[in-house]
Amino acid sequence: MRWIGRRQSDNIEDRRGISSGGIVGGGIGMLVIALIFWLLGGNPADILNLVQPQDGGQSTVSNYQPSREEKSLAEFVGVVLGDTEDVWKELFQQSGRMYEVPNMVLFSGQVESACGSATAASGPFYCPGDKKVYIDLSFCEQLRTQFKAPGDFAIAYVIAHEVGHHVQRLLGTSDKVTAMRGRLSEKEYNKLSVRLELQADFFAGVWAYHVQRMNNILEEGDIDEALHAASAVGDDKIQKMTQGYVVPDAFTHGSAEQRKQWFYKGFKTGDMNQGDTFEDVNL
Repeated sequence: MRWIGRRQSDNIEDRRGISSGGIVGGGIGMLVIALIFWLLGGNPADILNLVQPQDGGQSTVSNYQPSREEKSLAEFVGVVLGDTEDVWKELFQQSGRMYEVPNMVLFSGQVESACGSATAASGPFYCPGDKKVYIDLSFCEQLRTQFKAPGDFAIAYVIAHEVGHHVQRLLGTSDKVTAMRGRLSEKEYNKLSVRLELQADFFAGVWAYHVQRMNNILEEGDIDEALHAASAVGDDKIQKMTQGYVVPDAFTHGSAEQRKQWFYKGFKTGDMNQGDTFEDVNL
């Protein structure tokens, strides 16, 4: 991806080195839940929405010194966020709407959000409560090593996916899905969750189409990197890796093939109106 020297977003909150007091829920149980959600695609907002930030939490600042590599990664994600701003502002304007840009929070280790506390194990996530994307940049190395999905555009896909959740929040889709939680069985709600995640993958593909049209940023192999990353976080692959067998009824993010297909559909069409993964569902 061609990104060096290009505009970085101004909507970055750098909280690296700031630690907050305590994890919501506390103990090993919360860490296990966060790890599971990280393995399932890096969007733990559903779990975090079930808890509240601790009152009176203490925040401390350490002498945090990012490495040269991390400084470069921070610049890179700033460029990607800036690109999402340019693309979605244009697309929303074309449809007669105003795009409200999200902030991105860089954190290290642990962070407080409007959805509760999260750790680096949660992976990147979008919190609808404060409309912010959260990322610990150590995830970029985990994406390369644990998920075997290397490349800068693999990271760009992850960020674009989380911004896709922000787009869903602005369109009202995510609120409609959340409202269905208490009215459906776990199995049926999981199906809605899959549709929500696949649409975020589609929106990531739409972003890739338009950022290429606007800025000519793609290099050879970039789309393959994104497709590989989308496949790597498919529910079937994660379940096979973690428990040795696949349970489709427990899918919350979609299979590897589904995630690839919806990202690629977004990239090939560039038309956000073709990403209605809920077309046969009455939300």
